[in-house]
Amino acid sequence: MYKFPSKQISASDFGMPLGLKLDPNNRWVKKAETIPWEEIEVRYAALFKNRKGNVAKPLRLALGALLIQTERGISDAEVPLQIQETPCLQYFCGLPAYKDELPFDSSLMVYFRKRLTPEILGEINELIIAKATQQADLPPNDDDDTDPPNDGTLIVDASCAPQNIRYPQDTSLLNEARENLEKMIDELHDPADGEKPRTYRKNAKRDYLNFAKKRNKTGKQIRKAVGKQLRYIKRDLQIVAEYLQSGKTLLNKRLVRLDTIENLYEQQLFMYENRTRKVDDRIVSLAQPWVRPIVRGKAKAKCEFGAKLEISVVDGFTRLEHTSFDPYNESQNLQEIIERYRARTGRYPRRVLVDKIYRNRDNIAFCKERKIQISGKPLGRPKKDAVIDKKQLRADETGRVEVERKFSHAKGSFGLGLVRARLKETSETSIALSIVALNIAQVERILRAVLWWLGRRRKFVVVQ
Repeated sequence: MYKFPSKQISASDFGMPLGLKLDPNNRWVKKAETIPWEEIEVRYAALFKNRKGNVAKPLRLALGALLIQTERGISDAEVPLQIQETPCLQYFCGLPAYKDELPFDSSLMVYFRKRLTPEILGEINELIIAKATQQADLPPNDDDDTDPPNDGTLIVDASCAPQNIRYPQDTSLLNEARENLEKMIDELHDPADGEKPRTYRKNAKRDYLNFAKKRNKTGKQIRKAVGKQLRYIKRDLQIVAEYLQSGKTLLNKRLVRLDTIENLYEQQLFMYENRTRKVDDRIVSLAQPWVRPIVRGKAKAKCEFGAKLEISVVDGFTRLEHTSFDPYNESQNLQEIIERYRARTGRYPRRVLVDKIYRNRDNIAFCKERKIQISGKPLGRPKKDAVIDKKQLRADETGRVEVERKFSHAKGSFGLGLVRARLKETSETSIALSIVALNIAQVERILRAVLWWLGRRRKFVVVQ
């Protein structure tokens, strides 16, 4: 059940002990003014269909706590503690007065992330952008045969948000799977049934440790260690299957882990027998089996493990266009991103600044048909009489730096550089929260620039 709280009071009316007043220039007070809380709350209240039961926490408290965590990079347990200790954070979360008590239990942070899905956060992101640009109503699409002239610059790029997992190695993954199977066997075995089946767990652990302690490992040694662990796992899987067929049961979370281990075993056995390092939907973490390796070809890390995401930047504001844990070719989404731009503004962009991978023949033909200028050189061998506008190419490359700056800011300040959520849906929410926090920071930057300009203008007038 959800109840709308009373209207948010101003910073001057926020209750403080000993007659103190909250500073209206505090950055969290300013940040709260950039978010349209009332419009967002209407969307949030629709998630609660049942009118009975415990009353849910207000939207401002839930979203405020998640934004505080995103900006400060703290754990779930630390968020309510910092809100308890800081009056400005309590005001940002919508509390009417300072209270020296925990606003909520830290376990609720997981439910906040589950309720605020990426789709809802995308709508919140649009409301924040609309309030910042004072364009809450998007211009309607023209129904005439003649399309309006193109306008604006759309910048698109993709990156990877690494997941907080241990660096995957075949031997360590197989050793972890074997240890999980041994725990399942211990849970399924009943001493009344007789002697426990032999698993050779001491030999398996010794073989793994002897291999893991080696500083430099040859390919032959790695293959030998993988083969041993595969044989241990095969024996353990057979034992677990016999227990389950006899009527024994496991907890649901154990059954999910067992299914993951079976898939891991099949993948590793296929690569071992075929002497290859590639397999479809490769599992790199038992705890988070949806995470996939994303090949980026960067100097720092040629392969990253996490979600692949695409963003678009228009007038300094960022939108999350696509997120997937499975590797994909980002060029296939460019046309859809351009159409979404037209749905928002009523016209196509005048320029599209993209990386080289987006410049395939289909996308170039799509942009040419709609009179959109796409950055980069023409495909194929240059013609003899072709004139390349180097100044325009340089301007396009310079303009595309903005999207790289957004990625750097989100990864360095808002948690996109290492996603610490443990569930698939909450990981996607954490990524979307980084984009929302990025736009709030952009609004603050615009407001500071406006105030600075007004101050300079006032000073200039006084001097004159």
